Amino acid sequence: NTSPDFAVGEKWDDMKYGGDGKLEYDQEEHRSGLKHWIEEGGGGVLTAFDFTTKGILQSAVGGELWRLKDSQGKPPGLIGIMPGNAVTFVDNHDTIRPNSWAFPSDKVLLGYVYILTHPGTPCIFYSHYIEWGLKDSISKLVAIRNRNGIGSTSSVMIKAAEAELYLAMIDEKVIMKIGPKLDIGTLVPPNFVLAYSGLDFAVWEKK
Repeated sequence: NTSPDFAVGEKWDDMKYGGDGKLEYDQEEHRSGLKHWIEEGGGGVLTAFDFTTKGILQSAVGGELWRLKDSQGKPPGLIGIMPGNAVTFVDNHDTIRPNSWAFPSDKVLLGYVYILTHPGTPCIFYSHYIEWGLKDSISKLVAIRNRNGIGSTSSVMIKAAEAELYLAMIDEKVIMKIGPKLDIGTLVPPNFVLAYSGLDFAVWEKK
C-alpha cells in the first residue's frame, strides 16, 4: 500500500477545431473530460496535465488573448474548474517534437509568465530551462510565485482579456500582463510595484 502526497497522470485528447482549422473558443468538453478522469481515479492528490490550458494558451499568444477568459470569467483550462488537481505546462518531451504540438518558440516565455503566476501546479520543461537560455527569466518568475505564496488553488481575477492584452490579479498580491498592448489605463493600482518585465509581459507585486 502507498499513500502518495502527489500523483500526476496524462490524458491527452484532441481539442475542438473549427472548419477554418482554428481552435474553437469553447473547450468545456475537453476540460470536463480531464475533470471526470481525475474524479474517476479517486481525486484527492491525483492530478492531470492541463492540456486544455496548454492548447488554449498557445493559440492565445498569437494575438488572440481573449481566449484566456471563459464564458464565466474564469481561466478556460482545467485550472478554471479544478485548479488543485491541474498540472500546467508549456511543453513536454512529446509536444516539443517536430510536427507535434509545440508552443510557438518565440512566445515560450509568455507561457511561463502565465503558468507561473496562475493556480495549478506549474511544470517547467527541462529543455526550456537549461537549453533555451530561459533559466534566469523562469527563476525570477518562480521567485515571485514563491515570495507571494501563489499556490495551486490561488484566486484569479481577470481584469482584461482582449486580442493584444491579458491582465489578471492573483490572490490580490500579484498582477500579471501578457500581450503587446502598452496602454493598460488604471488596471494596475498605485499600491503595486513592477517586479519583472520583458518583451510583451510585466508582473507587479503589492507593496
